Amino acid sequence: MFLKIKNLEKFYKKDSPLIKSLDFSVNKGEIVSFIGESGSGKTTFLRCLAGLDDINDGSIELNGKILNDSDTFVDSHKRKIGFVFQDYPLFPHLNVIDNITFNLNDNFQEKLKKVIDLTGLKKLIKSFPHELSGGEQQRVSIARAIIREPDLLLLDEPFSNLDSNIKLQIKNEIYNIIKNAGITTILVTHDIKESFAIADKILIFKAGVLQQYDEPFNIYCNPSNCYCAKVLGDLNLLNVNGKKFYLRPENINIVNFSDYKGVVEKSSFVGKEFQISATFFNEKWTLFAKNSFKVGCELFVSFKEEDLIKFDSNCENYFTQPID
Repeated sequence: MFLKIKNLEKFYKKDSPLIKSLDFSVNKGEIVSFIGESGSGKTTFLRCLAGLDDINDGSIELNGKILNDSDTFVDSHKRKIGFVFQDYPLFPHLNVIDNITFNLNDNFQEKLKKVIDLTGLKKLIKSFPHELSGGEQQRVSIARAIIREPDLLLLDEPFSNLDSNIKLQIKNEIYNIIKNAGITTILVTHDIKESFAIADKILIFKAGVLQQYDEPFNIYCNPSNCYCAKVLGDLNLLNVNGKKFYLRPENINIVNFSDYKGVVEKSSFVGKEFQISATFFNEKWTLFAKNSFKVGCELFVSFKEEDLIKFDSNCENYFTQPID
């Protein structure tokens, strides 16, 4: 494995650890999305990786080299890790080319043209940050990080400051840049759609503990607990013979007649389809349809038994607490 995290613990107060026994690994070139509620320790973990914070226990190993354990602490500037912050800070008095090459070792200068071409900045190299759009500034930040050929790239909420109408385009651009450069990447985000669109694997974090780590399809279809299920998308509650099951909206089919009858409360066009809110057996359900339905009309649905999701009863309290 290219990145190995073993039993990592981090706390600022010993009785309130932010990260508890975190243990996972990443293959070279993979993009891993790190998901968790606010205050769960995501940014703290990135700071530990980058060498901005020391860990209290465990180890961090990157590309065969121990960066931090009980006997070792490699300074941040020696870790070969690129860090792109949420607000992608650039030097306002320097143009694009100077921002990218600031304090750049001469050994990397020969890579400059390739990185400029890769990030599509050729026509902007003389521009200053205030002359760039948010997406262009973001690409400059990425270029500044990858020209130093990092073993690991850390992205902390990199798309949060972008307008929604250009988010998808920029996400696709950044994904292509990272994949073409072959850089192992950890992405911290609150946006689940970003994770599904970009990540090779998703790591879900809650209360300092790793909840699940898997490929997007597996983690969505086979969540390890109800927190993981809920944080990745809508769930509809169904009681069958006193037992609770859950259904994803996309696994529900609208039919002419069935034993499952509901009443439509709202129908909203969300692009390509309609999102329907309806009441089934006194529970609020969400489902999708090709056509709109009038408020108050009856709706019959069907689903496959294998699509029902069941969790241990200990999971129930997750659904009564807000999820970020």
